[in-house]
Amino acid sequence: MLLSQLTPIDVSSERGIEKEREMRQASRFKKICVFCGSSSGKKTSYHDAAVDLAKELVSRDIDLVYGGGSIGLMGLVSQAVYHGGRHVIGVIPKTLMTNEITGETVGEVMPVADMHQRKAEMARQSDAFIALPGGYGTLEELLEVITWAQLGIHRKPVGLLNVDGYYNSLLTFIDQAVEEGFISPRARRIIISAPTAQELMDKLEEYVPYYDRVASGLKWETRIIYDAAEDSGSSVSA
Repeated sequence: MLLSQLTPIDVSSERGIEKEREMRQASRFKKICVFCGSSSGKKTSYHDAAVDLAKELVSRDIDLVYGGGSIGLMGLVSQAVYHGGRHVIGVIPKTLMTNEITGETVGEVMPVADMHQRKAEMARQSDAFIALPGGYGTLEELLEVITWAQLGIHRKPVGLLNVDGYYNSLLTFIDQAVEEGFISPRARRIIISAPTAQELMDKLEEYVPYYDRVASGLKWETRIIYDAAEDSGSSVSA
């Protein structure tokens, strides 16, 4: 083949694609807290969504904060982020640290006194929150950070990875609460939901926080952590 017959490479186009990729991967977040089940659920789509979310965090150079352990969706996310080269922080109560209960935590293990301190520390460590499918614990953690946002305790985005419509019933309930006057339309916007990890992350990156200054974020955050420390009899440095 003659050199003149070779198809020229569009260098500018390749550079444009690379630049677009770099722009998409640059994130406003350093660490994201992920709430999810200690079970894997019955659908393979839950497993796939957990791995996809982990890949999305790695591609954007975001570290993971989670509840510790290596079982269920928690284990899938943490191991995928860890093996992808990002830092993982597992915040776990000391009473749950045995391998028989949670399995082995990868990355940095941060022991805490109890469940209250666990939630406070996970919130303190993170720039945003994402909930994958899960059970009572996931729902409780999710609703608490939503409530904290409503009160002005934090301004961090809260995302719901609504895999196969898993959270449709919850979102319907919340919309009903808005309609009945128990949740304001503005507070409804605290929750950001999407069916895929990439779409959710793109929305979180663009999120402008809902915020009615009801309480000082710093004061409340400090109070939460100190209350947890006092309940456990331990000390926390400010």
